[in-house]
Amino acid sequence: MRSFLFVPGDAPRKFEKARAGEADALILDLEDSVAATAKVTARGTVADMLDAPRDEPRNEPGDGPALFVRVNALDTGMTLDDLAAIMPHRPDGIALPKCQGPDDLNRVAHYLAAFEAAHDLPPTPIIAIATETAASLFTLGNYAGCDERLWGMMWGAEDLSADLGARENGAREGFHEPFRLARNLCLAGAAAAGVVAIDTICAVLDDFDVVTREAREARRDGFGAKAVIHPKHVAPVNTAFTPTEEELAWAKKVLAAFAADPGAGVVRIDGQMIDKPHERAAQKIMATAGGTS
Repeated sequence: MRSFLFVPGDAPRKFEKARAGEADALILDLEDSVAATAKVTARGTVADMLDAPRDEPRNEPGDGPALFVRVNALDTGMTLDDLAAIMPHRPDGIALPKCQGPDDLNRVAHYLAAFEAAHDLPPTPIIAIATETAASLFTLGNYAGCDERLWGMMWGAEDLSADLGARENGAREGFHEPFRLARNLCLAGAAAAGVVAIDTICAVLDDFDVVTREAREARRDGFGAKAVIHPKHVAPVNTAFTPTEEELAWAKKVLAAFAADPGAGVVRIDGQMIDKPHERAAQKIMATAGGTS
């Protein structure tokens, strides 16, 4: 999955438009995009969204988008009620905002285990939105060995700006240093945990050069996907995270060379020495091309 498009949980029309679009996954939002007075009603709306006809299995070419739900943060006291309302409707995953660290992740995983047992569900993937508070930055290297439901780690700049007291985060020109730190720690933390690193949304809606630049830099650096808040941002994100023909050709050569000599630690391709890290990179490229990253 390359693109995760946020959809307000109280906006059925936006949902219908989004599910017909090109985003690989939708994050149906019960948190920031829903007013406090509308949150209870939004749970029912999101349940209806999840009940809309969907292809099985999903996440393959031609299928509809996967449907994740962003619940409210644990410190609101609403998380458990959110899960009780949506889990019977089989979301494809949960996005946990303001995740302070592994303890928060494991707590939500315990909640999910109970709902999964009650409704005969498989383990539910979790995306931890893991950089929205200053305290969370000090836990990003500790997710390795967490609950198996952890699928990905996303970094975010907007809530972090407020928590740090920053006047701005510099998104249009390139994030300022505190936010680059959060980005890089999230990337490294996800790699250490063996899960997908997801780049934050592009908040600049009127300049497609910005989202294109962010997406290309994210993939270059090792992110596996990017979050999106506007449908028009989906196409440049998908393009950036789709392997080029040159990349695919290189990956096939590398995998073929190691397949021909399974015991080799190093192979020679086009005059270059290629070793095992290159083989792992080739495997990731092919996985991405197959829609399984």
